[in-house]
Amino acid sequence: MHGKKIAIEEHYVLPTMKDLMPTTPFWHDDYSREVRERMADTGDMRLRAMDEAGIERMVLSLGGTGVQDELDVTRAVQRARAANDALAAIVASRPDRYSAFATLPMQDPEAAASELERTVREHGFKGALVNGYTSIGNLDTPAYYDEPQFLPFWQRLAALGVPFYLHPRNPLPNQQRIYEGRRELIGAAWSFAVDTGTHALRLITSGLFDRCPGVTVVIGHMGELVPFAISRLESRISHAKAVKLQKPASEYLRTNFYATTSGNFHTPSLIATIQQMGADRVMFAVDYPFEKLESGSAWLDGAAISDADRLKISRSNAERLLRL
Repeated sequence: MHGKKIAIEEHYVLPTMKDLMPTTPFWHDDYSREVRERMADTGDMRLRAMDEAGIERMVLSLGGTGVQDELDVTRAVQRARAANDALAAIVASRPDRYSAFATLPMQDPEAAASELERTVREHGFKGALVNGYTSIGNLDTPAYYDEPQFLPFWQRLAALGVPFYLHPRNPLPNQQRIYEGRRELIGAAWSFAVDTGTHALRLITSGLFDRCPGVTVVIGHMGELVPFAISRLESRISHAKAVKLQKPASEYLRTNFYATTSGNFHTPSLIATIQQMGADRVMFAVDYPFEKLESGSAWLDGAAISDADRLKISRSNAERLLRL
């Protein structure tokens, strides 16, 4: 085992927020029960699994959809605050093993910015993890974070110097026609990457990183397909009149994004991501409890990369970005 690791996309759920737990009807019952049991535990079972896998620290984040599909804005703000305060207590009980990402009520960008600042300054949170687009008014009407109303949020995030982890959620209900009859493609198998990768590209092509060059975005699952598609995108948008960027799209990927290994323990993909983004821009994550800690850890230990890159990915990049 190549030293102790820091895992940065690891989920939990509160007893008061079990309605946020993911429900996937095509999962096997045993797998579903195991995921729910492990997600609800932040005590001995999780710590024992971390020890067995050589993981020194987890950065915890609220699982499921978080508060992103809460249609009542006031309730979204209240639930986010309650979740963050409860998570702060969990971290305070084991500050040697846990850190935290805030959940944010993006339904109200100003409230989201204020909650981010509160959690960073009062609780020492390391940034935020937001579960995809936010539902506005109904579950078929989304807000994406390149839209103008979110610019003050991004400015506050940049001023705080913390990252924003853009985590997947399922496609809008009215955009799932392509998955009819093939529901197994919804979620982590395919649709998560399509939706989240597209959202990340919206951020790039909107010019967000020209307006806010200090913003850092993290995307999981080996970059949600973006590292493998960025060259093609860059080539084609060079002919688009509406897209006016100060830099090539691939440069924003290398300077404003990090990718993690969460749930994608595939060495050729890791090598390609390193080649596209640089080893300084890849971090270790497992996606617990959907994936097993020992699987992710053993894979990285044996991946055909240099030990110098392995150390960066397993812990030193996270230490630098999150100031651990």
